[in-house]
Amino acid sequence: MNLPAAPAEASVDDHIRSVAGLSSRLLSQLRQSLQRIEEINRTTQVISMNARIESARIGAAGRGFAVIAQEMDVLSRRVADATRDIDRSAEATRGEMHDTLARLEDDVRRTRLGELALVNIDLIDRNLYERSCDVRWWATDAAVVAAARQSRTPDELAHASRRMGQILDSYTVYFDLVLVGLDGRVLANGRPGLYASAGLDVRDTDWFEGALRTASGEEFSFQTVHATPLAGGERVLVYACSVREGGRVDGRMLGVLGIVFRWDALAQTVVQRTPLSEQEWARSRVCIVDDEGRVLADSAGRVLQDVIDFAGREQLLRQPRAAQVVEYGGRPHCIAHAASPGYETYRTGWHSLILQAV
Repeated sequence: MNLPAAPAEASVDDHIRSVAGLSSRLLSQLRQSLQRIEEINRTTQVISMNARIESARIGAAGRGFAVIAQEMDVLSRRVADATRDIDRSAEATRGEMHDTLARLEDDVRRTRLGELALVNIDLIDRNLYERSCDVRWWATDAAVVAAARQSRTPDELAHASRRMGQILDSYTVYFDLVLVGLDGRVLANGRPGLYASAGLDVRDTDWFEGALRTASGEEFSFQTVHATPLAGGERVLVYACSVREGGRVDGRMLGVLGIVFRWDALAQTVVQRTPLSEQEWARSRVCIVDDEGRVLADSAGRVLQDVIDFAGREQLLRQPRAAQVVEYGGRPHCIAHAASPGYETYRTGWHSLILQAV
């Protein structure tokens, strides 16, 4: 599901940049005012010089002009000195304000993007925790247990397929549910009209092999993001649990139940709905990656096609939540990271990244 991102209102760092722009314009206006004062001061100097010339020409009668000219010279020098002082002070203040706002913008950006990254991975962890519960619960369903037995009948397989279909009617986050025999062959699935999975060999899949290694029905296995013929080539996660005799968690293993989760419907929605402003989206990329940086969800749409790599990646991914400015794609980026925090007994172990050009 590729939903458009929902733009947020202007971010705090957008407002900080706005303040920086206002301060630059204020300094520019101040300098224009100082230039006008200098022009007036130069006119005053011309008048003073003319007064001195006229005073010298008319002799004793012009002494009053000489006094005025002298005072105007003093005033002109004081105005010139004050103008230079104001200009130097304004320039120093501008530099300090620029540095302070730059530091504030960087701090705010790092903190805010780190928090957004954490929200994204937390949403995914919380959602996928439910999936780990679902598979362990449905593996004890009486219809599923009966269809997994060696003595199963065609009617029991058909009933299990209908039962799994009923579950899917309520849990639309799944493409399908598949019941697999211990030989790795799919016995039945909940959406036979959409996916002809019965008879497929899944014994080499991570989720099936993992389920065979579980010690009880309280455990589950998992396969990370991949495309599968069980869902017509769509990207999925698969959770699996052993189906055991009598539906007991300590019963003899009869088969494996796999639940085929719609990964993009969750993950792509989460990354594309990250609340960034329209200006930020123009220079940002939001991802979920594994420990190697392989892209599992991506606002840029390069799922399973890209690896996020940059100087210091390993160190950044080792921290629970952090951000740093590094060169990425030929320009400086603030890269914010949040590690999977886990929810209840479940933790994906993945990483949430927001890459924003600065």
